[in-house]
Amino acid sequence: MTGTDLADLGADDLVRGYGAGAFTPTDVVERVVERIAEQQPRLNCFSDVLADSARAEAAASTARWAAGTPRPSPAGTVDGVPATVKENVAVAGVPRRGGCAAYADAPAETADGPATARMREAGAVLVGVTVMPDLGMLSSGVSSLHGTTRSPWDLRWSVGGSSSGAAAAAAAGLGVLHVGSDIGGSLRLPASWTATATLKPTAGRVPVDPPYPGRVAGPLARSVRDVVRHLGVLAQPDARDVTRLVDPWAGPVPAPTGPRALAGLRVGLHTDAGAGTPTDPEVAAVVRAAADTFAAAGAEVVELAPFLTPDLLAALDRFLRVRSWTDLVALPEHRRALVLPFVREWAQGGADVGGTEVIRCFAEVQRLRTVAVHATAPFDVVLSPAAPVATFPAEWPMPSRDPATALHHCGFTAPYNSSEQPAAALNAGWTADGRPVGLQIAGARSADAAVLRAALWFEDARGSGATPRWPR
Repeated sequence: MTGTDLADLGADDLVRGYGAGAFTPTDVVERVVERIAEQQPRLNCFSDVLADSARAEAAASTARWAAGTPRPSPAGTVDGVPATVKENVAVAGVPRRGGCAAYADAPAETADGPATARMREAGAVLVGVTVMPDLGMLSSGVSSLHGTTRSPWDLRWSVGGSSSGAAAAAAAGLGVLHVGSDIGGSLRLPASWTATATLKPTAGRVPVDPPYPGRVAGPLARSVRDVVRHLGVLAQPDARDVTRLVDPWAGPVPAPTGPRALAGLRVGLHTDAGAGTPTDPEVAAVVRAAADTFAAAGAEVVELAPFLTPDLLAALDRFLRVRSWTDLVALPEHRRALVLPFVREWAQGGADVGGTEVIRCFAEVQRLRTVAVHATAPFDVVLSPAAPVATFPAEWPMPSRDPATALHHCGFTAPYNSSEQPAAALNAGWTADGRPVGLQIAGARSADAAVLRAALWFEDARGSGATPRWPR
């Protein structure tokens, strides 16, 4: 680790260094806070930087390490590791504004949400709260409250969303462990467009407050290994989530090894979602190359036919519009006018939808769940693009700038929210002009360990050409 910037170390190296006395959590957090000060004006990825409280938490962690009593965690300690949470996750003392100017004067939260509480209990050091677009309803870093979040890879590029600040912070080394959320791709899309790694866990694996069908919280980091370690912290019980899974998270997930490490693994290859934005040929080629890597290690790779239909995607879109319009119509008119125009126009499509149509759309969303589960059941894991296209200009609210097609880029991600299946994303390669291309690895409900095992294996097998060399 000689000569390595402390802010660039992953959790494994940090805890190894803490244990050896090479450096302390205070040393690391000071460097991370310094880098945040350097990069926040360029990237705009934090709503709140918690430098003072982070220093106090780091000092307490430094004392625990000095005494030989770091706090344990199922997948490895995170005591003293710098972390962030997304703006829609409650942090005591910090307003929860949802990235929206309509909530700019929201009161400070009085208690930590489940993810924040588990991280504090495990000794992670919270260095800040990351931004999101208005109400989480954009796949970009465009916010009426915060402005535009930009990619550390190229300031002209979008980081995606809605976990936009988390992805930008991870790629820039502004913390190690980042909490995001996902209701249609909001973890996997930004991971794909920033070359970072994530897991949308099985619904209920990570407690959320309040719970909502399809919405999950999950870890995002530079590496799958850090995602696994972080999941060990987040997937602990919290009574506030009445939908939480009852089976405990087992902890470490060893990756298979050896030249035929994946012998017997049944892999689906899914490059045509069936509806929405067509897959860019460059993106499809990167995913097919990843599938070839799986096959070379003994996996049986079989093409998976498209299973999403335009009707199912339209029903999901309409149902989510009604959900968002319900939130907007509850606002006074002067506050509603502060919401980003793109979001207002999209949500307005749910304003006149009658109850019968809402129930029909909800039934179609449940049918999508059935379709996704049945289509993927023959496979241990399914490989697909996380997004059908690579990243786009930072100022765009979506890859498509038309509210009528706002969900069309979610054809590979949204079905797994409806079906509650786990899905990871990590970098698999690049377009000719250097934009990251993310591979999605999905599995059966509750098979988070199998998904992470495949992701860990690919992280090592993908080769230097697909392994990120992080931007400065």
